[in-house]
Parts: sequence; C-alpha cells; structure tokens
Amino acid sequence: MTSHTVPPVPPVPRRGRPLHTVQVLGGGSACTGAHVRSLTAGLVARGVRVTVCAPAGAELAYGFSRVGAGFAPVSARTEPETLASLRAVCAGADLVHAHGLRAGLMAALALGGRRDTTPLVVTWHNRTLSQGFRARLTRLLERRVVRAARVVLGASSDLVERARRRGARDARLAPVAVPSAGRPRSFAGDYAGRDKVRAELGALGRPLVFTMGRLEPQQGHDVLLTAARAWRRLDPTPLVLVAGEGSRRAALQERIDAEELPVRLIGCVTRAVEAVRMLAAADVAVLPSRWTARSPFAQEALHAGVPLVATAVGGVPELVGDAAVLVPYGDADALAAAVGGLLADPARRAGLAARGRAQAATWPSEDGTVTHVLGVYDELAAATGEPLSEPVRV
Repeated sequence: MTSHTVPPVPPVPRRGRPLHTVQVLGGGSACTGAHVRSLTAGLVARGVRVTVCAPAGAELAYGFSRVGAGFAPVSARTEPETLASLRAVCAGADLVHAHGLRAGLMAALALGGRRDTTPLVVTWHNRTLSQGFRARLTRLLERRVVRAARVVLGASSDLVERARRRGARDARLAPVAVPSAGRPRSFAGDYAGRDKVRAELGALGRPLVFTMGRLEPQQGHDVLLTAARAWRRLDPTPLVLVAGEGSRRAALQERIDAEELPVRLIGCVTRAVEAVRMLAAADVAVLPSRWTARSPFAQEALHAGVPLVATAVGGVPELVGDAAVLVPYGDADALAAAVGGLLADPARRAGLAARGRAQAATWPSEDGTVTHVLGVYDELAAATGEPLSEPVRV
C-alpha cells in the first residue's frame, strides 16, 4: 500500500454546491487522529469542504489546515460553552461525522433537533474497557450515541455487532487504513541496514522481539513480562524492546529489574518512521493486548514482513487471517511458546513474513477508505423525507 496524491474529482453535489462536512474529534488515540487527518485530506482532494472540530493540540499534531480543511478548536467536554461553539460550526454543515464515543455524544448534543436535516455519522474506532458503574455508564452513552446517529461505522466486526446491540438503526463495517506516508521499506535482503538498526538498539548477535503501545493495563504488558521469564533460558537470550509510555511504566520497570528480565522500556518514539524502522529490524513482533480493533501495530508488522504473535481478541483475527500466530489473551505460557517457537524456526518466520505481506495487500488503502466513507456521505446527502435521528437526552 503506497501513499499518493488523490487527483481532484468533481465535488459531491448538495443543493448545487459542494458538500460541507464537519469532522468532530474528541481527543482519542493517535490512530484516530491520523485517520481523521487522512480522511480529511482525501475528502478535500475530492472537492468536499471540510471543517475539523477538535482540541487545539490536534491541529498541532496532525495539521488539518495544511491539507485544506478549516479548523475550529473545541474542548473534549460537553459543557455548555463547548457545545455552543460546536453548534455554531455545525450550523452550516450538510453532514457531521464524529469519531469516537465522546465525540459522538458532543456532536449529537450540539446538533439537537437539527439531526433530522443534518445527518450524523459516528465511527467507532475503539471500545471502552471498564467495570462496574463506569461500564453501566458507558453502555448508556453508547445507546444514546448510536440511536442519534444515522449511520454507525465500526472499525471491526465486533464493534459493528456492539453498535447493533445498543440499538443502532444502521451499523456497517468500515475498516480504517493505517496512513502509509513516510513508511520505510522493509529490510528484506538489506542485511547491512537491518544490522545498523539492531546495533543502535543493542541487539546485535541476539534475537530482537519488539512491541509498541501505551503502557496501560489493557495492553497486556504484564503478560509479556511473565512470558519473558521463559525467554531467559534461550541461547542467545532475546532482547525484548517495548516502545511507549503510560501509567504502568514504573511498575513494569520494577518487575524488569526485580526479575532480571531481558526487557527494555524505550519510551515514546516520537517519529513514526523511526518506530517502523525498529519494527522492521525485529525477528518477531508481539501484540499482547486485551482488546483492539484494527491494531496499527499489527498492520505495520505485516506490511514490514515481520512475523507477528498476537492475542486473538477484537478485530485481530479478521485483520491478520492466517498470517500471524494467535494466542489467548492472558496466557503467558502460550505467548512464550509461540515466540520461542518462531525464534527457533527461521523457515517458519520466513513463511509468516511472506503471508503477512500478502495479507496486508488485501487491506483497503487510504484511497479506498476515503471512497467508502464518501459513498456513505453521498447516500445520506441524497436522502430526503425521513427522520435521520432520534432524540438524545442526558
């Protein structure tokens, strides 16, 4: 999948003028922000007028205005001032597209009774993993948001099914492509380049296992550390690199030191291209998460031809097919055995690498993702004479 400029095409008609969409981003993950930026660029290139409403920091991080969109800073809260600002921006929109549960609630409240003439589309990129009261509150908010939306788009099949259970009138699968701009080529056949990166990481002469993600409980790093105990017995002992920051860093480092694990926490990698270079130099990539939809890390691993061991959760099985080794979430023994088996079998790693690249070639491109979303917009823009939403009350 390569990045290229989308040639301009005739604008989508809406009462004799270009379609005006408002994209609402309530914070969310880096993956969600990158998707909104990619989607915005593709829509603008196709003649659609786009205004992005998001926290001010999102403009600094993703540069929506640099791809031709308008930008209106709003906070990620549902306080009256924020809703008034969002309502003013949406007043001239033909369609509002919110990304995530919080953004969906903000957009639904801001539109109010105008949702019967200004359709709301909500994309679910992730799900909230909570318990007790927070889980009950999340279910309530999910019901309110999906019933306010004319269409709910889910990044994975389980998110689509979840939206349907919450009462969505129209829920569809809409896989999100990982933006490919700046993606380096893999090191297939470039042993000098690969060894240079591995030397920088301190992994010359030993296997390299790599993972990347926020250091939060749902990412499964405790399970990874437990599995790493078994890898101490391998000769040579692999080096496990964990890229990312989060609330669990101190606790994870304490375990690494106390148990003398062959694991290094390297913090955030600020440039995406550097993270992918590290990934491409690895022998095995590991995704130990409790849940994920279309993991960007898993996608990058298969694009780079790096054998992947991942938990069989969320959208991972449908994403990777037979091009990765899947293990149950929380099973450290299964994770240790899967990684150890791959490290001991170069031929099997080569086979997985080839299957990974083939699987990645089947995923929708950024252009395909934009085209799919624009088809939904066109469909809703042409619809008349029917209610487009249900009331939202909080």
